[in-house]
Amino acid sequence: MTTERSEEETVAYSIENGIAWVKFNRPEKRNCMSPKLNRQMMRVLDELEFDDKVGVLVLSGEGSAWSAGMDLKEYFRENEAKGLGATRKAQSEAYGWWRKLRWYQKPTIAMVNGWCFGGGYGPLHSCDLAFAAEDAQFGLSEINWGILPGGGATKVATNLLNMRNAMYHALMGENIDGKTAAEWGLINEAVPLDKLQGRVTEVANTLLEKNPVALKATKDAIRRVTEMTYDNAEDYLIRAQEAANSYDNEGRKEGIKQFIDDKTYKPGLGAYDKSKQKG
Repeated sequence: MTTERSEEETVAYSIENGIAWVKFNRPEKRNCMSPKLNRQMMRVLDELEFDDKVGVLVLSGEGSAWSAGMDLKEYFRENEAKGLGATRKAQSEAYGWWRKLRWYQKPTIAMVNGWCFGGGYGPLHSCDLAFAAEDAQFGLSEINWGILPGGGATKVATNLLNMRNAMYHALMGENIDGKTAAEWGLINEAVPLDKLQGRVTEVANTLLEKNPVALKATKDAIRRVTEMTYDNAEDYLIRAQEAANSYDNEGRKEGIKQFIDDKTYKPGLGAYDKSKQKG
């Protein structure tokens, strides 16, 4: 008989060499998201966001799944039985940490080691980058039990997939594997499961070399300008660059100096040496 996990046990994390490895930790439930997990995830994200030991956050799942979506019993049935207030509270707790992740201070990577279903598309989309095992399974199964893909899942599908693939994915309720998810643009890349953590570590280490102020400004800019006209985006990016410079102009100056004056690096081949930057 499975022992019920405490709220604090629903999320696990460790920090190693600048990378925070955060895991959904309900492997016995394929890491489906419950109200307890959603509350604890917000606490963990709050704790790590401005921790100087963390430069990149990786979100993965314990066991054989990333997240099978929302817990049908705890998130849906039990809350619906308590009335609209309980349902709205549970929605706010879930959407709240997805939103925080979407605009997180540090770069974020989804490392999809197994099943990713329904509500799991919320945090999948919230992460800046996404890598998966080739045999990971992705699915919008809501149509199979009589509802539409809610919780932002339909929006995620239309943001990341072309219209034909989004429509097929949502209407058919069929699973796709990691290779197909990469071909469709749902994730960046699919690799064999035994190489997944190594590939994600490689990407995270590359991000750790970059200027953190520029990383935050860039990831926000990508999300913001997606919904703007060209002219509005052009104006926004001018202001965003000015704001970033006002906060960390020494980083920009050091990068230019190493390229133009010192000739110690080339921007197209890597990042400048942050260790030489003035505080």
